[in-house]
Amino acid sequence: MANYKPDLSCQNKFIPINFAEQILPGTFEYALCYIVENKLDLSGFDAWYNNEKSGAAAYPPAVMLKIILLGYAHGFISSRRIAKACETNILFMSVSGDIQPHYTTIAGFVAKMHEQIEPLFTQILLICDEEGLIGRNMFAIDGCKLKSNASKEWSGTFDELERKKAKLARASQRIIARHQCQDNLNEEMITQDLKQKEKLDKSIDKIAEFLATHQEKTGSKGKPVKSNITDPDSAKMTTSKGTIQGYNGIAINDDKHQIILQAQVWGSVGEQQTLQPAVTQLKQQLDKLRAPHSATKHTIKFTADSGFNSEANLAFMAQSGFDTYIADNQFRKRNPLFKESATYETEQEKRRLKRRNGKPRLFTSADFHYDETTQICRCPAGNEMWCSGDNLKSHHQRYTRFCGYLKDCKVCLLQGQCMRKPPIKTGRQVQFKNDESRKQLSYIDKMKVKIDSPMGRRQYSKRLGCIEPVFGNITVNKGMNKLTLRGQAKVNAQWQLYCLVHNIEKLQKTMH
Repeated sequence: MANYKPDLSCQNKFIPINFAEQILPGTFEYALCYIVENKLDLSGFDAWYNNEKSGAAAYPPAVMLKIILLGYAHGFISSRRIAKACETNILFMSVSGDIQPHYTTIAGFVAKMHEQIEPLFTQILLICDEEGLIGRNMFAIDGCKLKSNASKEWSGTFDELERKKAKLARASQRIIARHQCQDNLNEEMITQDLKQKEKLDKSIDKIAEFLATHQEKTGSKGKPVKSNITDPDSAKMTTSKGTIQGYNGIAINDDKHQIILQAQVWGSVGEQQTLQPAVTQLKQQLDKLRAPHSATKHTIKFTADSGFNSEANLAFMAQSGFDTYIADNQFRKRNPLFKESATYETEQEKRRLKRRNGKPRLFTSADFHYDETTQICRCPAGNEMWCSGDNLKSHHQRYTRFCGYLKDCKVCLLQGQCMRKPPIKTGRQVQFKNDESRKQLSYIDKMKVKIDSPMGRRQYSKRLGCIEPVFGNITVNKGMNKLTLRGQAKVNAQWQLYCLVHNIEKLQKTMH
């Protein structure tokens, strides 16, 4: 019979621990401790404390910063989890020097970080620049959607919130009416109903207070957009895993070692609107860094995907001093490699059918017969249309617009293929570029020519390997895939702390 040594893994044992020996060179925690203790100027945190003559001693900002960044690096987003790790995890105990702050202390420190995050972020970038991790050859911008600490059930336009408040009020009244009709209810049911009514009344008061103290948000076209009662700065966002209530974390990084140079979160703002403020902040950040010796030898390239493509953004980038490559949503369709691929066309057709819910493709302006000389336009059914506007301006282009007669569109057999909904007030509208607009290229047209060239496609192809791994490392590898704070300023500081973890990990590889 075999004789094995006993398993003593369930036994407790007192052993001497040397905290200094737990932090091994070459690890993230070693780089974190070295940078915080020797490289960063944390004197700005001294203004938070005024306890020289009275009160208990405060936890050192260096220790708080180390355990928070170490917790984030291990996916411990919650302050409770970080506090628990400081009590039970030998690595956290070593980094903190066996200091065990309460979770409320950790949460309060993170919530106030928006006051100090900017100089801290810049100091880390200066260290990266000293180590030669910033190449200044190509920058790339992109974003990832992060779930916020707010429920999407409390989102809606002001009209939707008013209807929800009225619905909750009716439910509260039904409870009172049921009690008035039935006097023989037992104590348990009465207690349960009163708790439910109290909960409904609190929700009603919550909505009423929000509507009274906030102004309704409007989109770029002036239409009302959804607001969130819990976190008004956040927004409903559609992701590959469904709709979330959250923020869009935007980052600009360098292609040499994927160092993040600029980071900011946005709530109810479209991705196109984030490009100009992000590039402005990037330039301010570059001014704080040392000037490279090769700064005058080449122009820095800047890449972005189709989500950032617009006439205003391209006009802004043309004056920015960067060699810009921003794709449009038809970029892949024009690529000869994709044009010859049967698989690509099949998948594109599947996506089109899914978007249309199986409905046929709607007619575009190419399906209408337009004679620019005689200014006559006929629809695919052969009916003549009337000119509703000549020399109209839209997106820096001039157009001529035609509209179908309502009497023709209502009885047209091709109505289902021409219009999304049956016509009520006007018929189908279609517009064509004027001859002058076709001769005058817009910034979008110029970018199409530039990015379709062999050099343009080669430069844009580097974007994927430059920026996408950054978000994969932050959200998947490190588990920093949600936000625990509320409000634009606090959430922005937490997103920059996530990016700090990424940059420090890059510095880790240069330290021996």
